[in-house]
Amino acid sequence: MIQGTHSDAGKSMTAAALCRIFAEDGWKTAPFKSQNMALNSYITKDGKEIGRAQGVQAEAAGIEATTDMNPILIKPSAEASAQIVVHGRPLRTMQAGEYRQDYYETGLKVIEQAYRNLENNYERIVIEGAGSPAEINLNDRELVNMKVAEIADSPVILVSDIDRGGVFASIVGTLQLLTEQERRRVAGIIINKFRGDISLLEPGMDWLESYTGKPVFGVLPYIEDLALEEEDSLGLSKYESAGSGEEIDIAVISYPRISNYTDVDPLVHEPDCRVRFVRSASDLGEPDLIILPGSKSTTADLTYLREKGFPDKLQKLQNKTRIVGICGGFQMLGHTIADPEGVESTERETSGLSFFPTMYTQLSREKVTVHAAGKLHLDGKSIDVKGYEIHMGLTEHQENPWIEKADGTFDGIRNGHTAGSYFHGLFHNDEWRHAYLNGIRKEKNLPSIERPQFGTIRENSFQKLAAAFREHIDMEKLEAAMLHHREELCDE
Repeated sequence: MIQGTHSDAGKSMTAAALCRIFAEDGWKTAPFKSQNMALNSYITKDGKEIGRAQGVQAEAAGIEATTDMNPILIKPSAEASAQIVVHGRPLRTMQAGEYRQDYYETGLKVIEQAYRNLENNYERIVIEGAGSPAEINLNDRELVNMKVAEIADSPVILVSDIDRGGVFASIVGTLQLLTEQERRRVAGIIINKFRGDISLLEPGMDWLESYTGKPVFGVLPYIEDLALEEEDSLGLSKYESAGSGEEIDIAVISYPRISNYTDVDPLVHEPDCRVRFVRSASDLGEPDLIILPGSKSTTADLTYLREKGFPDKLQKLQNKTRIVGICGGFQMLGHTIADPEGVESTERETSGLSFFPTMYTQLSREKVTVHAAGKLHLDGKSIDVKGYEIHMGLTEHQENPWIEKADGTFDGIRNGHTAGSYFHGLFHNDEWRHAYLNGIRKEKNLPSIERPQFGTIRENSFQKLAAAFREHIDMEKLEAAMLHHREELCDE
């Protein structure tokens, strides 16, 4: 099991690296995270919704993702409430206290059964924790860290991010706040995201091993340009320094409840594109492309757009800047969003941005989670595209449809420079992305570019991550310590 000294310490990447390494070494391997709180989700082959990190880790292991790998997904919708997704289907929206008090025992049974299912079908399971195991105010009813290690009878690797500073205090403090029994579960430590001369860190590692009695398995360097999706909004910081070019300026509107913003990841790896996330209209400037990404609460994020002055700015730019809305962002571009059942708010009807004046969306409690495919029409060409849909509500309009779906229905709208679709993963379609960006390049008198397939870039990232892990982490020491620790736990 991989646990961290804090959120965004590197648990997901460490788990992905181990999934790839164990699979390369011939072990039938699966990822597991009992309970995931994230707005970036992943759709399994059978149309179920799980945390994106476990989908990525399953890909690293070379297997199909299933809901057993993340049986409970928590999708925050307000400050103290969230939609609870169990085995890929929405259960209901709960307040934090309600979930903790009333759902704990049921959740524990769901988690244990999912783990046993994996245990019966795989040789190795790489378990990811959440946040920190030292949340002493929550640990009496936690479902994701040491309780899961206990269910799995699993040793724990503790990961900490040195790039944030205070790594020794984080590690020592975390260990000291664990109970004696929990500390015994910790087999060793990995330090993540190191930059600089490793010899300067070695005295600290020697001290750490002596003081804690735990081996340091190694120090991972800061690895640039990994095309692996982030789990939640803490990963937004990676986009601030991403991108290798400045010729094409792409602005992504970052509202508070942004979800599945990993839709823009392929654009980050285009050599002449700069992707930036903006939070107010004053930061927008005059980009070449504006993207309105998904949202967990479309009506609330529409209110945010108005508060930050986006509607007027978008109206002024619409005749010269391309605008694309995806899922919730697509709904915002319409005329009206109705919510008669109170799915997202007490407002029964909200005015959209009216870029598509005949578009009417009605939210409902039934959630659409499907893989989708079709032909997208662009400048007289018909291009095959695929993606996935995650949304609550149906949309009607009399506009020009953008995508002819494989089942004969239509999705999306294109009106001049503005387009929208329910298809997540749209920019992951290489042929369409190349054609769309080359249209911008042509307008700006830039040379056309054909990049490698994004799937190839992702696969190279898995290999790069695993290679870095093998180089900088003592795998023999890790394997021996984990095996020894496992035997000790079984004896107890």
